[in-house]
Amino acid sequence: MFARISGQVITKKPLKQWVKVVTQFRKASGSASDSKVILKNNKVIAATAAAAAAAGVGYFFIANPIHANMADEGLHAPMYPWPHRGIFSTFDHAREVCSTCHSLDRIAWRNLVGVSHTIEEVKKMAEEFEYKDGPDEEGEYFQRPGRPSDYMPRPYPNDEAARAANAGALPPDLSLMTKARHGGIDYIFSLLTGYVDPPAGVEIREGLNYNPYFPDVATFLSWAAEPEHDDRKKMGVKAIFILSILTGLSIWLKRFRWTTLKSRRIVFAPPTSK
Repeated sequence: MFARISGQVITKKPLKQWVKVVTQFRKASGSASDSKVILKNNKVIAATAAAAAAAGVGYFFIANPIHANMADEGLHAPMYPWPHRGIFSTFDHAREVCSTCHSLDRIAWRNLVGVSHTIEEVKKMAEEFEYKDGPDEEGEYFQRPGRPSDYMPRPYPNDEAARAANAGALPPDLSLMTKARHGGIDYIFSLLTGYVDPPAGVEIREGLNYNPYFPDVATFLSWAAEPEHDDRKKMGVKAIFILSILTGLSIWLKRFRWTTLKSRRIVFAPPTSK
């Protein structure tokens, strides 16, 4: 019998004698295992430092790509207080945003359902455009009214027509423009409002403009790059609420259910001589 739970009556020896025995036992056992504990702690510290260093090196090489814009020269787009950046904020939607020049190849009419329009409104909007479909039973292609499953129509039939209508410049697709530019929505807004006169020695073709942030024209379509923005925020709020409750329950469980296990003390009970 080398261990007993404190509180049990083992013998009638004085309390001071038991305290002395327990202290001596702890010193004897501690001196033998101190070196092992220190060695183990050193190994843990070394492994943690190595993992942190590896993570830092990986972040330096992976999370710092080279951007082909003026941000590499220290010219960053300023931060603006966008209303949809709040925790409970959503997008303000519009039907037409630079749709006469730029395309939205990755946005379908159905993406508007439940966001800014009802299913009936989306069907009516899609039916206003004609889409090429087919072939039919005779092998011919035909035009049909649009459906919610169709993608947004292009303003030009092909890239050559787009270049001819824009002085040789091809308007980029705006579906993921805010994700494809360093600075995101702040870059797009600065691009639209940051036109200045070109510096000396820079030649600009007729019909084009100079901009210090990037030599292309884009528009503000943050929703097009992130249609799930509103749903993601709603799900995040629900997750925070549920996790807060679970965190409180976990603290209560640890505090009250583990009290008896954390407060136990083990004492040494030497064998009694007969």
